Amino acid sequence: MSGKNVVPEARDALNRFKMEAASEVGVNLKQGYNGDLTSRQAGSVGGQMVKKMIQAYENSMK
Repeated sequence: MSGKNVVPEARDALNRFKMEAASEVGVNLKQGYNGDLTSRQAGSVGGQMVKKMIQAYENSMK
């Protein structure tokens, strides 16, 4: 993968989604570099994002 988004607006949407997921699990993200996060914090943000995506998909199937 090249790391480039096919849809330019997707990067902003994903960043908003990430910030929302982080606030839900109590992780303080800032714009830009977040290398000071622990693996646990980063994993909890990613896990929350996946959980929300699965939930949205399941709701769309109903």
